[in-house]
Order: sequence, then C-alpha cells, then structure tokens
Amino acid sequence: MSNARHYEWLRHVRPDGLRQLFEHLPGTLFFAKNTEGEIMFGNRHFVERCGCVTEEELIGRTDAEIFPPHMAAKYREDDLAVMRTGKPMLQIVELFPSRQGEPEWFITDKLPLFDEEGEVVGVCGIVRSYEGSRRALQPYLDLAPVADYIKAHSGEPISVRQLARMAGLSVRQFERKFFDTFHTTPKHYLMRLRVLLACDELLETRQSITEIALTAGFCDHSAFARHFRKHMGVSPREYREKYRSATSAARTEGLRQTSNTQRPTSNIQ
Repeated sequence: MSNARHYEWLRHVRPDGLRQLFEHLPGTLFFAKNTEGEIMFGNRHFVERCGCVTEEELIGRTDAEIFPPHMAAKYREDDLAVMRTGKPMLQIVELFPSRQGEPEWFITDKLPLFDEEGEVVGVCGIVRSYEGSRRALQPYLDLAPVADYIKAHSGEPISVRQLARMAGLSVRQFERKFFDTFHTTPKHYLMRLRVLLACDELLETRQSITEIALTAGFCDHSAFARHFRKHMGVSPREYREKYRSATSAARTEGLRQTSNTQRPTSNIQ
C-alpha cells in the first residue's frame, strides 16, 4: 500500500489528537480499517497484540494475515455488518484462544467511519480484555476461579454440579449467574472452548481428527464432528482442508510484507 493512499484515507477520518488519546488508554486496543478490511491504524497495544513491533508493519494487512481463520472470519463478518448498516456493534463479548493457546475473553465495540460526504469509509473499534478488567467486572471476578478451572481442565470431564460447588452456589443459582456473566451456558462455554482449541490443533499439527477430538475432551470422533459443525459451520476435515493452505499463504504474505517494510527507530510519540 502506498503512503499516499494511506495518509489520504487517514486525512478524512482521523481527528486531531486521536493517536495521543488511544496510546494512553491502559489495557485498551484501538484499530481502524478501510472498507477492504486493511488495517489503517492501530495503537501500540493493538500493534503488539498482532505480533508486530511497529505500526508500519501492520498497515495494509488484513485480519486473515494475522489471526486464525475462525477469528478472522468473525471479525470480517462483524466489520461488514457495521459498514452495511452504518450502525455500531457494542459490547461484543467473545471467547478466543490466544496464539499461545490460552483462551481469553474480550469486549469489543465497533463503529462505522464516515467521510465528509457521509459515506462509510471503514470501521474502527476498541478492544478490552475481559480478564484484564477484573476490578470493573465484579460478576466475572466472582466466577473467575470457575473460568480458570474450565480453562485448565477443558480436556477433562467437567460437570455443572462440580462447578456450582466450586462457586458455592446451587446448580440453579450457578447456571443463572454464569449466563448473566458470560451470556452463555456453562456447557456451551466449555464446548465452544474445546472447539476453538481444536481449531488450532487441526491447523498446527498432523494429528488425526480422532486424536484431536479425544485430547480436546470429546468422547469420540462423532461427538466432536457434531459439535464442531454446530460452532464452525463445517466438519473438522473440511476446516483443515480449507484453512491449512490459506493460513500458510497468508502468513507467508505477511512475512513478505514485513521484510519489505523499512522500520523506523520508533513511532511512539
């Protein structure tokens, strides 16, 4: 992407002081993209989260070049919805595994960006770590030991009664509190986590689908395939065949662009 195109786009949508504002918000990631999904701006926290050192490395890249396919597809779907309707999407709470395999909860707010004529020219958003904001999230704090236990033992049998006992609540109280906090049931939370962790294994390892299913905590290949299709819309085999080559190509392109980028000593003001 040429510098002229980059700065022409920013001239229409970035108000004075935007960089300074978002560079100093603790624990907050900020990004802006054009209509093609290319990242046009990211604060220091977002740049680091994407595995880059400088903002210049990130400019012009898409989510597909940075994140696992299931994450990138969901991000793009939300971006398109915001740009199509011209309305914000607020308080999106979702569970994703990090690149280190550690699942994390994030709260995302996305808003459309308009030019001087009122036409949508992109989308911007802020992302806050659900887990990193525990002081402001008392309901989550109350269930943090349960969430941590599920995270650490996702491949093992876990019962709702066991989790309720850990939280010091009856099963009915626990299920209500869990749903109010995470906007999903304990069972769905666990199944979603297992499927997302399995997504990485399908792309990053050569294990058989049955081996991945058992490691993830499913009783057999059939149960895994059923839950995987429910959450991802395709079978585990289709997911592996569709995204393994695409992921490799995107990463190769990302590395090529990074190697061609001239890095300044620093771009943090």
